[in-house]
Amino acid sequence: MSESTTEQEITTLPSWFKVAAIIALVWNLLGVMAFVGHMMMTPEKIAQLPLAEQALYDAVPLWATIAFAFAVFGGALGSLALLMKKGLCYPLFIASFVGVVVQQVHSFFISNSYEVYGPGGTIMPIMVVIIALVLILFSAKGHKHNWFN
Repeated sequence: MSESTTEQEITTLPSWFKVAAIIALVWNLLGVMAFVGHMMMTPEKIAQLPLAEQALYDAVPLWATIAFAFAVFGGALGSLALLMKKGLCYPLFIASFVGVVVQQVHSFFISNSYEVYGPGGTIMPIMVVIIALVLILFSAKGHKHNWFN
C-alpha cells in the first residue's frame, strides 16, 4: 500500500457523514425556531399561558436568554460548518454545548420548570444535552480522521 493510498483512506468521509450533518443542521434549526418563538412571545401570548408558565417566562434572566442564543446559533452554525466539512464546527459545537449547559442549569436548578412541567418536561432538555455532546464528539472524530478541509 502506497503512502498516498493510506492518506486517501484516512481523509475519505464515511458514507453516513452527510446524512448525519444534515440531521444535525435540521435539529439545530429547530432550536433556532424555538429561540425565535421564545423571543417573539408578546405579552398577549404570554397572558394566554397557564399562570405557572407565565411566571417562568417573566423570571427568565438575560444571561439565560443569551445562553439559549449561544446554544442554538452555535449549534446551527456548527452544523453548517460540519456540512461544509470545516474544522470550525468543533469550537462552535463547544460554544453551543456551554450555552446548553448554562441554559439547563437555569432551567433545572434556578427556575421551577420541573415543578411546572413535571418529569415529562425533563426528557427534551436531557436529549438536548446529549445531542450537543454527541456533536462535539462527532466533530472531534472528524478532526482526528482529517475529514475537514
